[in-house]
Amino acid sequence: YDIKKERKDLYAPKPGDFEIVEVPPLGFLMIDGHGDPNTSTAYREAIEALYAVSYSVRAVTQTRLGKVHTVGPLEGLWSADDPEVFRTRDKSAWDWTMMIAQPDWITPELVDEALAAARKKRLPSLDLIRFERYAEGRSVQILHVGPYDDEARTLDRLHHEFLPANGLTLKGRHHEIYLSDARKTEPARLKTILRQPVST
Repeated sequence: YDIKKERKDLYAPKPGDFEIVEVPPLGFLMIDGHGDPNTSTAYREAIEALYAVSYSVRAVTQTRLGKVHTVGPLEGLWSADDPEVFRTRDKSAWDWTMMIAQPDWITPELVDEALAAARKKRLPSLDLIRFERYAEGRSVQILHVGPYDDEARTLDRLHHEFLPANGLTLKGRHHEIYLSDARKTEPARLKTILRQPVST
């Protein structure tokens, strides 16, 4: 099972303009934090813990259920008291929830077992990981190709052009899905899905 292949509408959009999608409730491993993701120790530790538990979940489900899945891409929910900081890129003021989607057959009991196994690694943020179903519903998304700091122009078009033209308003947190490994990919080639839940 690979969510990028099973749900291409949500995880493999074609390059182009904004599109409206219906996002069902999905199970995620999640961890919350605050601050600049480029410099925050808490962010680095959160990502380490998130991947450790995700791979532990995969191992546990293969043993218990005989099912194998590909660990999904890293995703992030972003917000701030003043949304203007996303345009100005004041990352120190950002709140984030980093997460990785899980297959439908993952249960809280399997996650608890995976957490227990992952604790052998003694990572400082493991106990901050939670398993939660997250529902976005109707959303607008677009595939952004390029540096993360160039996203502001696309988001400006979303907020001031696409949403008003289609009678839509913001609902919920800005969502990003990182399809590229930033450690191995040139900034100009980074692929990121930008998603925003909306209401009419």
